Amino acid sequence: MRFLVTNDDGLESVFLHALVDALREAKHEVYVVAPKREQSWVGAAKSRTRPVHVASVDRGLGCPTWVVDGTPCDGVNIALGHLLPATPPLDAVVSGINIGLNASLGFIIASGTIAGAWEGALHGLPAIAYSQDLTTEVYDQLKAAGDRPDAALRTTLSISASHAARLTPVLARATAPRSFVVHNVNFPLPCQATTEVRKTVPAQVVVPGLFTPAGDDGTHRLIFRHGDDLSPAAPLTDRAALAAGFISHTVLDYRRLGAA
Repeated sequence: MRFLVTNDDGLESVFLHALVDALREAKHEVYVVAPKREQSWVGAAKSRTRPVHVASVDRGLGCPTWVVDGTPCDGVNIALGHLLPATPPLDAVVSGINIGLNASLGFIIASGTIAGAWEGALHGLPAIAYSQDLTTEVYDQLKAAGDRPDAALRTTLSISASHAARLTPVLARATAPRSFVVHNVNFPLPCQATTEVRKTVPAQVVVPGLFTPAGDDGTHRLIFRHGDDLSPAAPLTDRAALAAGFISHTVLDYRRLGAA
């Protein structure tokens, strides 16, 4: 099958490379377009007021690769409209693997990873977003190491990528064209080869107070919070599935927005 892969952590992300490697090892045809710099929490933003530059680059991925100085949606839109061959058609747009979870309503709406997949859905294609849950300690260690995973995290990442390579063609084939559906998949930490997938709904999490008080220079800075989970006991939510050690699979059907 043929897939366009993007992310919001940037082209250099080891998590993106793990996904591409796994898809190519499964003998799929892969194209990559990813941001030049991290674009986390930008949602479905597009660069409205400035031109966007895209360049073909070689990052050792073994497939056509472009870097974009804009958002994930910029890259996917430009790639589908101007960079990829028109035939044969793509089978899906795949986004990730994101560094950290994208679970619960607040994180789903804000996620640049999910938005990159959503841009594919806006073009009528099946769309899949993958994210890797991390503890705060593991995330901080990763950042302190320059985004180079230690052995334990690299093992989990490799297994998660293998799950993604297995799930991607299945989810792509199960999704009708022009269905406005994004499959949101989150991997637990740790993730094992035997870890099971559970169908989930987005957790109802409120996330107040994401910015610090104003500093001496008058600026506010983003601080990460998991938020407060207000979800009922059932049905199973994405956050609850991850906490129980399962892979969470949430079907985001955007046609249902506003449904009575």
